Amino acid sequence: MTKQTFLQGTIILIIAGMITRFLGFINRIVVARLMGEEGVGLYMMALPTLFLVITLTQFGLPVAISKRVAEADARGDTHKIKRILVISILLTMTTSVIFTIGMILAAPFISHTLLTDERTALPLIAISPIVPIVAMSSIIKGYFQGKQNMKPQSYAIVIEQIVRITCVALFVKLLMPFGIEYAAAGAMISVVLGELVSLLYMMILFKRKKTIKVRTHFFKYLKASQQTTKELLSIALPSTGSRMIGSISHFLEPILVAQTLAIAGITTAVATKAYGELTGYVLPLLFLPTFITQSLSIAIVPSISEAEAKQNNRLVHYRIHQSIRISFASGAISTVVLTLFASPILSYMYGTDHAQGFLILMAPFFLLLYIQSPLQAALQALDLARPAMWNSLIGAIVKFTVLIMLASNPNFGIYGVAISMSVGVVLVTLLHLFSLSKTIRFSIPIVDLFKMVALLLTTWIFGQALKQAYVQFLNNFFGFILALIGLLLIYWLLLLAFRFISKEELSQIPVIKHLI
Repeated sequence: MTKQTFLQGTIILIIAGMITRFLGFINRIVVARLMGEEGVGLYMMALPTLFLVITLTQFGLPVAISKRVAEADARGDTHKIKRILVISILLTMTTSVIFTIGMILAAPFISHTLLTDERTALPLIAISPIVPIVAMSSIIKGYFQGKQNMKPQSYAIVIEQIVRITCVALFVKLLMPFGIEYAAAGAMISVVLGELVSLLYMMILFKRKKTIKVRTHFFKYLKASQQTTKELLSIALPSTGSRMIGSISHFLEPILVAQTLAIAGITTAVATKAYGELTGYVLPLLFLPTFITQSLSIAIVPSISEAEAKQNNRLVHYRIHQSIRISFASGAISTVVLTLFASPILSYMYGTDHAQGFLILMAPFFLLLYIQSPLQAALQALDLARPAMWNSLIGAIVKFTVLIMLASNPNFGIYGVAISMSVGVVLVTLLHLFSLSKTIRFSIPIVDLFKMVALLLTTWIFGQALKQAYVQFLNNFFGFILALIGLLLIYWLLLLAFRFISKEELSQIPVIKHLI
C-alpha cells in the first residue's frame, strides 16, 4: 500500500479539498439561486440535526482508528489492525441502525417544537439514510489514514461532490413545484446519493488494497479484542464528547436563534431568512480555508502517533509548529480578502451583498479558527482528547451565553449570533494552545508571532491599495478577478520573504520539486 510523508499526504488532501470546495460552492450557488434565502434557511436548519446523529453514530472512532492503526502499523502488528476494524464495524453499524430509526421518528417533534418550522421535517427524513453510509465510510477512511495513505479518501470526496452537484439541480427543480420544503428535501437526497457512491468506491478500493481479511474468523477476533476496545474507547469517548459538544451546539443553535430572535420581536420568516444569510452565505466563505486545515488535521494524527510511538518528541513539536504555520498562512490571505472585498464577493456569488456586515465583522476573529482544527487533532494524537473535549465544552457554554444575551436584544438581533460565534472560535483556540503548553510545554516562538503579524499587516496594505484601484478603475467582475490574482501573487512572494514555506517543504510539491 502506498504510504506518503506527512506533507505529501497533506498536499494530496489539500488538492482534493480545493476541488471539492470549488464544486461545493457551485452547489451552494445552484441551491441558493433555485431555492432562495428561505429555502437555504430550511436546508441549513435541518443539517445540524444530521451532524448530531452522525456524531453519535461514529462514536468518535475515525480519529481513534487512525491513531491506533498508525501505532500498530509502526510495530508491524497486523492482528491488532484487524481487531481494530472488527470492533469499529460492530460499534458503528449497531449505532447507525438505532439513530437512523430514531431520527426518522423524531423528525416531526424536532421540526415543530424545537426548530419552530414544520417545513424542516421533510428534509430531516430525506437525509436520514445517510447515517449508516457515513458510518461505514468513516471506518474505511480511518483505516487508510492510519496507514498514511491519503489518496483513497481524497478521490472519494471528489467523487461525492461530483455526484451531489450533478443531482442537486435535478431534484430541486423536480420537487420545487410541490413547495419549498420538498425542494430542500431534494437537496438532501442529492447529498445522500453523493455519499453512497463515494462509499461504494471506498469499499472497492479497500477490498483491493487491504492486507487482511476482515470477515475471516470475525467473531474469534471479536472475543479477543477486549484490550483493543479499551484502547479505542480511550480516544473515541473524549473525541465523541468533543464532537458531541460541537454537534449539540450546531443542533441547539438554530433553536436558540429562533427563540431569542422571537424575544427580540423578529418574526419566524425574517429570522429564517437572516439565519440563512449568516449560515448559508457567510459561514461557507469563512470556512473556505478549512479544507487546508482539515487536511493538516487528518494527516497530523497518524504522523504524531507514529512519532510518539517511536518516542520522537522533537518531531512531535515540529509537526505541531508546521501545522500552525501552514494553517495561519492559508487563513491570513482569506481574512484579508473577505474583509476588504466582502461586497463584491457576495454580489458575484449570490446576487446580493446583504450579508456583508456579518462577513466584515466575523472574518478577523475566524483567523484563529484556521489553527484550531490542527491543534485539536494534535491533542487527540497525543492521547489528550479529554482536555480537548473540556475546551470545546467551555467554548460552547460561553458562546450560547453570549448568543442568548445579545440575540434577544433588539439592538443586536442576528448580529448577536455572529458575535457569539466569533467569541466561541477565539476562546476554544486559545484553550487548545494552553492545553498543549501545559502538557508538553509547547509554545509558538516570539519570532513566529512577529512574522504572523507582519505578514497579515503587509498583506492588508497591499490589499487596500488593490481595492482602491478596483473601485476607481475596474469596477467589474474582470477587475475584481484581476485584483484578487494580483493580491495572491503578492501574498505568495510575502510567504517566501517571511520564510513561511521552507525549501524542504517546497521540494515535496511535485510541480515545484523539479524547479529547485
